[in-house]
Amino acid sequence: QVRLAESGGGLVQAGGSLRLSCAGSGSTVGTTGITDMGWYRQAPGKQRELVAVITNYGSTNYADSVKGRFIISGDIAKHTVYLEMNSLKPEDTAVYYCTAEEPDGPVERYTYWGQGTQVTVSS
Repeated sequence: QVRLAESGGGLVQAGGSLRLSCAGSGSTVGTTGITDMGWYRQAPGKQRELVAVITNYGSTNYADSVKGRFIISGDIAKHTVYLEMNSLKPEDTAVYYCTAEEPDGPVERYTYWGQGTQVTVSS
């Protein structure tokens, strides 16, 4: 299985920037490999939400709340992904999780999760 490790979290003032990194190790279960990687976040008392995702063919998608401020990039084949976070707001405060997915059968998918890294934005 793939193991994911995040880094780059910390404390930053509103309006500042952070870069999160995620590195994967190990190997996929199936032969298709990882098809997308992304970032989720979870704030206290809230549901975990998708922040951004990038696919193995280069397409990206962002939550409306971060469009224009965050940029996701990476090399899916190497199981690496980054998240550039700019113009940070206090509402961005959350634990950020790196994810990677691969097909698990014809319909379902297998999702790998990192341990998470804390991002705190002060006002």
